[in-house]
Amino acid sequence: QVQLVESGGGLVQAGGSLRLSCVASGQTFSRYAMGWFRQVPGKEREFVAQISGSGGSTYYAVSVKGRFSISRDNAKNTVYLQMDSLKPEDTAVYYCAAASLLKTGPLQYDYWGQGTQVTVSS
Repeated sequence: QVQLVESGGGLVQAGGSLRLSCVASGQTFSRYAMGWFRQVPGKEREFVAQISGSGGSTYYAVSVKGRFSISRDNAKNTVYLQMDSLKPEDTAVYYCAAASLLKTGPLQYDYWGQGTQVTVSS
């Protein structure tokens, strides 16, 4: 089992920045790929960014590439999402998630945090 707790959300003006954090507990952190997702009420949850267990590989949704940056500190069991040049359409609840690297096949995000609200005003 992995427990995930996000923080860092809030209200920011368009063009501003926020950094989200997600602290994990319960298992060896480096054995999990970590991802950030977001969801707007009435819409499906969408992928934002992903980082490998070592942190050496990252992947972004087209809508955030060049503006958001995912990173991790395995010594602190923490994954971050640096969000710059924020737009009103980035407003959503942001969730971090963990996918075990010990399983075969495609990554499956089995563990989720409770989410943190990000609101970008125009």
